[in-house]
Amino acid sequence: MRQGKFIALEGGEGTGKSTQCRMLAKALDTRGIATQITREPGGTPGAEAIRTMLLDPPGEGWGAEAEALLFAAARSDHVTTRIEPSLEAGRWVICDRFVDSSRAYQGGAGGLGDETITALHQIGSRGLRPDCTILIDVPAEVTATRLAKRDAGNSDAIGGRGTEYHAAVRQTFLELAERDPGGFVVIDGEAGPDEVHSRIMAALEPLLAAA
Repeated sequence: MRQGKFIALEGGEGTGKSTQCRMLAKALDTRGIATQITREPGGTPGAEAIRTMLLDPPGEGWGAEAEALLFAAARSDHVTTRIEPSLEAGRWVICDRFVDSSRAYQGGAGGLGDETITALHQIGSRGLRPDCTILIDVPAEVTATRLAKRDAGNSDAIGGRGTEYHAAVRQTFLELAERDPGGFVVIDGEAGPDEVHSRIMAALEPLLAAA
Protein backbone atom coordinates (compact mmCIF):
# COMPACT_ATOMS: atom_id res chain seq x y z
CA MET A 1 0.00 0.00 0.00
CA ARG A 2 1.25 3.49 -0.89
CA GLN A 3 2.08 5.27 2.39
CA GLY A 4 4.44 8.05 1.29
CA LYS A 5 3.83 10.98 -1.05
CA PHE A 6 5.18 11.39 -4.54
CA ILE A 7 6.19 14.90 -5.66
CA ALA A 8 7.53 15.56 -9.16
CA LEU A 9 9.20 18.81 -10.16
CA GLU A 10 8.83 19.61 -13.84
CA GLY A 11 9.84 22.34 -16.24
CA GLY A 12 12.09 23.10 -19.16
CA GLU A 13 15.84 23.44 -19.17
CA GLY A 14 17.36 25.84 -16.65
CA THR A 15 14.24 26.35 -14.54
CA GLY A 16 15.94 25.39 -11.28
CA LYS A 17 14.29 22.01 -10.66
CA SER A 18 17.36 20.32 -9.21
CA THR A 19 18.00 23.15 -6.77
CA GLN A 20 14.37 23.11 -5.65
CA CYS A 21 14.42 19.33 -5.19
CA ARG A 22 17.30 19.69 -2.74
CA MET A 23 15.67 22.59 -0.91
CA LEU A 24 12.39 20.72 -0.63
CA ALA A 25 14.06 17.59 0.74
CA LYS A 26 15.87 19.64 3.37
CA ALA A 27 12.64 21.37 4.40
CA LEU A 28 10.82 18.06 4.72
CA ASP A 29 13.68 16.57 6.71
CA THR A 30 13.39 19.40 9.23
CA ARG A 31 9.73 18.42 9.67
CA GLY A 32 10.73 14.83 10.40
CA ILE A 33 9.51 13.51 7.04
CA ALA A 34 11.69 10.81 5.50
CA THR A 35 12.52 11.73 1.91
CA GLN A 36 14.10 10.22 -1.17
CA ILE A 37 15.46 12.46 -3.95
CA THR A 38 15.72 10.92 -7.38
CA ARG A 39 15.73 11.99 -11.02
CA GLU A 40 14.71 11.06 -14.53
CA PRO A 41 16.03 9.68 -16.64
CA GLY A 42 17.97 7.83 -13.95
CA GLY A 43 17.55 6.90 -10.32
CA THR A 44 18.65 3.27 -10.66
CA PRO A 45 21.77 1.69 -12.19
CA GLY A 46 19.83 0.54 -15.23
CA ALA A 47 18.04 3.84 -15.73
CA GLU A 48 21.30 5.77 -15.29
CA ALA A 49 22.85 3.67 -18.07
CA ILE A 50 19.92 4.61 -20.32
CA ARG A 51 20.36 8.25 -19.27
CA THR A 52 23.90 8.19 -20.67
CA MET A 53 22.61 6.74 -23.93
CA LEU A 54 19.97 9.47 -24.18
CA LEU A 55 22.02 12.51 -23.27
CA ASP A 56 25.21 11.40 -25.04
CA PRO A 57 23.82 9.23 -27.83
CA PRO A 58 25.88 7.12 -30.20
CA GLY A 59 26.22 8.03 -33.84
CA GLU A 60 23.65 10.52 -35.08
CA GLY A 61 21.41 10.06 -32.05
CA TRP A 62 17.93 8.65 -31.58
CA GLY A 63 14.77 9.24 -33.54
CA ALA A 64 11.71 10.46 -31.66
CA GLU A 65 10.18 6.99 -31.34
CA ALA A 66 13.37 5.33 -30.07
CA GLU A 67 13.92 8.21 -27.65
CA ALA A 68 10.43 7.82 -26.21
CA LEU A 69 10.90 4.07 -25.80
CA LEU A 70 14.21 4.56 -24.00
CA PHE A 71 12.68 7.07 -21.60
CA ALA A 72 9.77 4.69 -20.93
CA ALA A 73 12.17 1.80 -20.28
CA ALA A 74 14.25 3.87 -17.86
CA ARG A 75 11.09 5.04 -16.07
CA SER A 76 9.73 1.49 -15.77
CA ASP A 77 12.86 0.33 -13.97
CA HIS A 78 12.91 3.47 -11.85
CA VAL A 79 9.29 3.08 -10.75
CA THR A 80 9.55 -0.63 -9.99
CA THR A 81 12.97 -0.60 -8.34
CA ARG A 82 13.03 2.68 -6.46
CA ILE A 83 9.93 4.87 -6.47
CA GLU A 84 7.25 2.35 -5.49
CA PRO A 85 9.34 0.67 -2.75
CA SER A 86 10.14 4.08 -1.26
CA LEU A 87 6.47 5.08 -1.24
CA GLU A 88 5.47 1.76 0.31
CA ALA A 89 8.07 2.36 3.03
CA GLY A 90 6.40 5.68 3.87
CA ARG A 91 8.98 8.01 2.37
CA TRP A 92 8.19 11.13 0.35
CA VAL A 93 9.75 10.74 -3.08
CA ILE A 94 10.94 13.96 -4.71
CA CYS A 95 11.61 13.37 -8.39
CA ASP A 96 13.46 15.75 -10.72
CA ARG A 97 11.24 15.11 -13.78
CA PHE A 98 8.75 12.31 -14.36
CA VAL A 99 6.36 11.26 -17.11
CA ASP A 100 5.15 14.81 -17.84
CA SER A 101 8.61 15.60 -19.17
CA SER A 102 8.16 12.84 -21.74
CA ARG A 103 4.71 14.22 -22.54
CA ALA A 104 6.19 17.69 -23.09
CA TYR A 105 9.46 16.77 -24.82
CA GLN A 106 8.73 13.66 -26.87
CA GLY A 107 4.94 13.97 -27.02
CA GLY A 108 4.66 17.71 -27.62
CA ALA A 109 7.89 19.11 -29.01
CA GLY A 110 8.86 15.75 -30.53
CA GLY A 111 5.51 15.38 -32.27
CA LEU A 112 4.59 11.88 -31.03
CA GLY A 113 1.41 13.02 -29.30
CA ASP A 114 0.19 12.62 -25.76
CA GLU A 115 -1.68 9.36 -26.33
CA THR A 116 1.52 7.60 -27.41
CA ILE A 117 3.46 8.71 -24.35
CA THR A 118 0.69 7.92 -21.89
CA ALA A 119 0.22 4.48 -23.47
CA LEU A 120 3.92 3.71 -23.00
CA HIS A 121 3.67 4.91 -19.41
CA GLN A 122 0.69 2.67 -18.76
CA ILE A 123 2.55 -0.34 -20.13
CA GLY A 124 5.89 0.34 -18.45
CA SER A 125 4.93 2.00 -15.17
CA ARG A 126 1.27 1.09 -14.66
CA GLY A 127 0.26 4.72 -15.16
CA LEU A 128 1.76 5.90 -11.86
CA ARG A 129 1.07 9.59 -11.19
CA PRO A 130 2.58 11.93 -8.59
CA ASP A 131 0.45 13.18 -5.72
CA CYS A 132 1.46 16.66 -6.87
CA THR A 133 3.38 17.87 -9.91
CA ILE A 134 5.14 21.20 -9.42
CA LEU A 135 5.69 22.92 -12.77
CA ILE A 136 8.35 25.62 -12.49
CA ASP A 137 7.67 27.97 -15.37
CA VAL A 138 10.30 30.41 -16.65
CA PRO A 139 10.12 32.49 -19.87
CA ALA A 140 12.30 31.29 -22.72
CA GLU A 141 14.56 34.34 -22.71
CA VAL A 142 15.35 33.85 -19.03
CA THR A 143 16.16 30.16 -19.41
CA ALA A 144 18.38 30.92 -22.42
CA THR A 145 20.46 33.26 -20.28
CA ARG A 146 20.64 30.72 -17.46
CA LEU A 147 21.68 27.90 -19.80
CA ALA A 148 24.37 29.98 -21.46
CA LYS A 149 25.85 30.58 -18.02
CA ARG A 150 25.35 27.02 -16.76
CA ASP A 151 26.46 25.00 -19.79
CA ALA A 152 29.00 27.32 -21.40
CA GLY A 153 28.27 25.80 -24.81
CA ASN A 154 28.41 22.19 -23.57
CA SER A 155 24.73 21.26 -23.50
CA ASP A 156 23.64 17.62 -23.68
CA ALA A 157 21.83 16.17 -26.70
CA ILE A 158 18.40 17.28 -25.50
CA GLY A 159 19.27 20.53 -23.74
CA GLY A 160 21.18 21.67 -26.81
CA ARG A 161 18.19 21.59 -29.13
CA GLY A 162 16.95 24.79 -30.73
CA THR A 163 14.83 27.57 -29.25
CA GLU A 164 11.75 26.50 -31.23
CA TYR A 165 11.90 23.02 -29.70
CA HIS A 166 12.23 24.35 -26.16
CA ALA A 167 9.43 26.85 -26.73
CA ALA A 168 7.22 23.93 -27.74
CA VAL A 169 8.26 22.06 -24.58
CA ARG A 170 7.24 25.00 -22.39
CA GLN A 171 3.94 25.45 -24.20
CA THR A 172 3.10 21.75 -23.84
CA PHE A 173 3.87 21.82 -20.11
CA LEU A 174 1.52 24.76 -19.66
CA GLU A 175 -1.22 23.03 -21.65
CA LEU A 176 -0.87 19.87 -19.56
CA ALA A 177 -1.16 21.91 -16.37
CA GLU A 178 -4.20 23.79 -17.68
CA ARG A 179 -5.95 20.51 -18.50
CA ASP A 180 -5.20 19.01 -15.07
CA PRO A 181 -5.43 21.78 -12.44
CA GLY A 182 -5.92 19.21 -9.69
CA GLY A 183 -2.67 17.44 -10.48
CA PHE A 184 -0.40 20.40 -11.28
CA VAL A 185 0.70 23.53 -9.46
CA VAL A 186 2.37 26.12 -11.68
CA ILE A 187 5.07 28.14 -9.94
CA ASP A 188 6.58 31.32 -11.39
CA GLY A 189 10.28 30.48 -11.46
CA GLU A 190 11.67 33.91 -12.31
CA ALA A 191 12.22 34.82 -8.65
CA GLY A 192 15.26 33.80 -6.61
CA PRO A 193 15.60 30.24 -5.27
CA ASP A 194 14.37 31.11 -1.77
CA GLU A 195 11.20 32.75 -3.05
CA VAL A 196 10.49 29.87 -5.43
CA HIS A 197 11.01 27.44 -2.55
CA SER A 198 8.53 29.38 -0.41
CA ARG A 199 5.94 29.17 -3.17
CA ILE A 200 6.47 25.43 -3.49
CA MET A 201 6.07 24.91 0.25
CA ALA A 202 2.85 26.91 0.20
CA ALA A 203 1.54 24.80 -2.66
CA LEU A 204 2.33 21.59 -0.75
CA GLU A 205 0.73 22.73 2.50
CA PRO A 206 -2.45 20.65 1.97
CA LEU A 207 -0.38 17.49 1.59
CA LEU A 208 1.81 18.44 4.56
CA ALA A 209 -1.20 19.09 6.73
CA ALA A 210 -2.51 15.63 6.00
CA ALA A 211 0.82 13.90 6.60
